[in-house]
Amino acid sequence: MSVSASTAAAAPGALSAHRGLADRLGDRALIGLTWLASAAGMLLIALLVYKVFDQAGASLSRFGLGFVGSRTWNPVSDEFGAGDFVFGTAVSSFAALLIAAPTSIAIALFLTELSPGRIRRPVTTLVELLAAIPSVVLGLWGIIVLAPFVNNTLEPALHSALGWIPLFSGSPSPFGLIPAILILTIMTVPIVASVSREIFQTVPTELKEGALALGCTRWEMVRMVMLPYARPGIVGAVILGLGRALGEAIAVTMVIGDTASIHASLFAPADTLASRVASEYQSATTPLQISSLAYLAAILLVLALLANALARLIVGRSTRRLGASAGGRR
Repeated sequence: MSVSASTAAAAPGALSAHRGLADRLGDRALIGLTWLASAAGMLLIALLVYKVFDQAGASLSRFGLGFVGSRTWNPVSDEFGAGDFVFGTAVSSFAALLIAAPTSIAIALFLTELSPGRIRRPVTTLVELLAAIPSVVLGLWGIIVLAPFVNNTLEPALHSALGWIPLFSGSPSPFGLIPAILILTIMTVPIVASVSREIFQTVPTELKEGALALGCTRWEMVRMVMLPYARPGIVGAVILGLGRALGEAIAVTMVIGDTASIHASLFAPADTLASRVASEYQSATTPLQISSLAYLAAILLVLALLANALARLIVGRSTRRLGASAGGRR
């Protein structure tokens, strides 16, 4: 055995001999702290769920599951239902996602495949900084800038070109579903773009270079190699964006119109689950009204948890598939 080999063989023993009580206690403290942090996170979620459902108990007992579909919201007569708010939440969130998903994927493709190196980092930073803008600031911008643009330019143009479609019928309004959809789009884009960019960066270089070497154009390489390979991760990113859109309250409250109603037109004012809770909880006057607002929060909590759980499941499956592919190539 050589000197270097014998030294290497003796190293673990020497390290063990020099390891003192403080090092062993440090290992145990690290394990304990990580377990404690994990347990604290789980406990916090459990307490949050318990408190929301506990406060919603009176409304849940009186209205049952019919509360979800009922369209009555009248604090004077103590009659409450979530139907209008579920509609507003679903329409605003999914419409925002229809705009944000392709935009975010295009941004991610540009940053990973097309952008020159000198502008890649600034653009990436700006996209990520968009997620850091406070929602109340976006809401204020929506009132000052977006609402007049929607009322004077966007909605009249949509009505002129597509007014025969119920979605774009009616009179233009500065507040309604369209401003809310645009605000949610702005808030969703950075999340979906950032996750999609990370997913695109995991596509093996040899697959992309092989497609180009076989004569594919860059678009064909993206369409036939990158998008199929990254599809599960992109779906997970989009669902994470949906969870973000479902839970937004302040910015949406400032532009959606605060009106419990269901209309075919996107020009009409509406309301969402999160927006109604944010705007009415402090001024609620009866125990049943407070409980009904907590019921709205419980519905929103369930939707958000389901969306995030589904996203994690899809991203996890994508990661395992990518790991299995990499192992197979080795």
